[in-house]
Amino acid sequence: MQEEFVVLVNEQNEQIGLMEKIQAHEKALLHRAFSVFILNDNNEIMLQQRAAHKYHSPLLWANTCCSHQREFESNIDAGKRRLQEEMGFTVELKDVFNFIYKAPFDNGLTEHELDHVMIGYSNAEPVINPEEVAAWKWMSIEAIKQDINDAPQIYTEWFKIIFSEFYHYIEAQKK
Repeated sequence: MQEEFVVLVNEQNEQIGLMEKIQAHEKALLHRAFSVFILNDNNEIMLQQRAAHKYHSPLLWANTCCSHQREFESNIDAGKRRLQEEMGFTVELKDVFNFIYKAPFDNGLTEHELDHVMIGYSNAEPVINPEEVAAWKWMSIEAIKQDINDAPQIYTEWFKIIFSEFYHYIEAQKK
């Protein structure tokens, strides 16, 4: 398996180095990341369930896809690449906001990310990559909010944080 590197950044999103992904998560260093939300015509979000063999958060539900930009890769290009790799399709994406969060895991790793949240629209049925994704489903924004409240243990730690930010973004767009 090829080593994967993340782009270390400061709080202004300025690159300060590169580090192997696992090492950055072990040291809880701030790095660039992205989260893609695909919505359909019914304003439902495509969720994915992480594959069973993932090194953290296996079989937990998350947004459509998320990962890390490669050095010199734009947010949009990274989002499209990972959407294709995980869900088997690509669409136009819009980079809508970013924020910093920190989420520790039981296995000693920590996500400390400057996360770029992107949104896209599609009614397509994905062709999931079973190495990455166990299942997928459409859920309304309100149903997700209620389900996170009722059954938080079935969602990834970062999704709960990111969804809260995304929910506030969506609500602000209605005004």
